[in-house]
Amino acid sequence: MARWGIAHIFASYNNIIITLTDITGAETIARCSGGMVVKAAKDESSPYAGMRAAERIADAAKEKGVLSVHVHVRAPGGNLSTSPGPGAQAAIRALARAGIRIGRIEDVTPIPHDGTKKPGGRRGRRV
Repeated sequence: MARWGIAHIFASYNNIIITLTDITGAETIARCSGGMVVKAAKDESSPYAGMRAAERIADAAKEKGVLSVHVHVRAPGGNLSTSPGPGAQAAIRALARAGIRIGRIEDVTPIPHDGTKKPGGRRGRRV
């Protein structure tokens, strides 16, 4: 029986953070972010950064004996963006390509039940 883990992928438009935990979610096995794998700040959330971070996580997972993962994808959520950033898709594909078996892919973005006001004011963000 292969050991299972959970890959928590937090993908915003500014960064991507991948945390690998045990099946309970309490014990962190490995952690990597977009800023750890690319030099330029503008590339932190890119698909390339997501791919590199996922490769690092896959290596650490194999080292610890975790061969299968469930994936939890999360965007900032709340009163912020509810769609995950560009690196999320690439990260999942890179995990699969690295030989990690993927169980469930779940969206765990927090959804407000009418919480706080969105930033930007009455007329929205003027660009």
